[in-house]
Amino acid sequence: MTRSGLLDSPLALMDTTMDQLRTLVVVHETGTALGAARALGREQASVQKQLDTMNRNFSELCGEPLVLKQGRGKDVLFTGTGTTLVELARGTLGDWLDGIHSSRRRLGRSLMVGTTRFTLGYLASARERVAEEFRERGIDLKVGHVRTRDVLAKLRAKEIDLVCGSVVTGSETCRELDAFDVMEWRRSAVSLVTNLPVDELPGPAVERGELAALPLVVSASGVMAGVLHTWFGAGYRDTLRLAAEIDNVNYGLELLRSGVVRGCMLVTDDVADAAGDPQAAYARGLRAVELVHDTGPKLEVLLGAFTRRGERAGYDADHPLNLLWDALEREKERWRRERHGPGEGPDQDPFELATAQDPGEETL
Repeated sequence: MTRSGLLDSPLALMDTTMDQLRTLVVVHETGTALGAARALGREQASVQKQLDTMNRNFSELCGEPLVLKQGRGKDVLFTGTGTTLVELARGTLGDWLDGIHSSRRRLGRSLMVGTTRFTLGYLASARERVAEEFRERGIDLKVGHVRTRDVLAKLRAKEIDLVCGSVVTGSETCRELDAFDVMEWRRSAVSLVTNLPVDELPGPAVERGELAALPLVVSASGVMAGVLHTWFGAGYRDTLRLAAEIDNVNYGLELLRSGVVRGCMLVTDDVADAAGDPQAAYARGLRAVELVHDTGPKLEVLLGAFTRRGERAGYDADHPLNLLWDALEREKERWRRERHGPGEGPDQDPFELATAQDPGEETL
């Protein structure tokens, strides 16, 4: 818009506030002034007053009100002008928030990091390396819980600056990962653990296509649910033979160990390898069966840290995002030098935890 256009902007438009725009969007989403008032934590009269003001102003500007009352107990009716203004309001508020977040990230005053439950250990160790400098510079490090299924989505939506977690990788996911800088900590293929006798499931390998005939222990969501979705489609629960549905892998292993359910469960190779290790109590009594990918894409579970591609390169080396990224790199190298096998040493492998014992993350 030119300078003259800005100077000639009608007063009714200039009097419209961002708070009013937000109210309009929330009324559209909830259907009523009462619903919006509850969502916003306000009195209904306050929301109604804003609606009346916007209706009056935009009737003057556009020749049509934004909303029409439908009677007691009914949702308000948005006119064509109202619907158009709702979309403009969403875009306006979204653009402002993006600009604010962009400025915050550029200045490095704060950093928002997401982790899944058992990748928190990686972050905690890396944080110790930068804690003093962050404290001296007044940098606010905010940490939030991210579920495995939302690892990349949260980054894409710019809700966080960096995330530590797991993703399923294949040909499609590799293209998706092109939008991110990836620090790979560990990568593992998919195998089975089972309590089925050898005469029922001989092994040592089974083709992926044979999974449909096996009794499976599957989770409601998470990494392995994504694997099954990729291989068998959205309706895999209707086409596969389900022995049990579980909330987390730890319970699935206990279920198989107990013998209450007979079947197989998809896990990472790392977890399957531990099935024959007497030190790995969580897999004792189970055996591993290799999964041969006869058809469909070969999938792996990648554990690591992720940021939006190119964002770190646009910042100075002492920007908080780069400092934390470098600290995570050093932690990765330290862990690789000191890595223990299953059951060895005082610490359990964070990868094993992140892919096998994450009751809150549903990372199956």
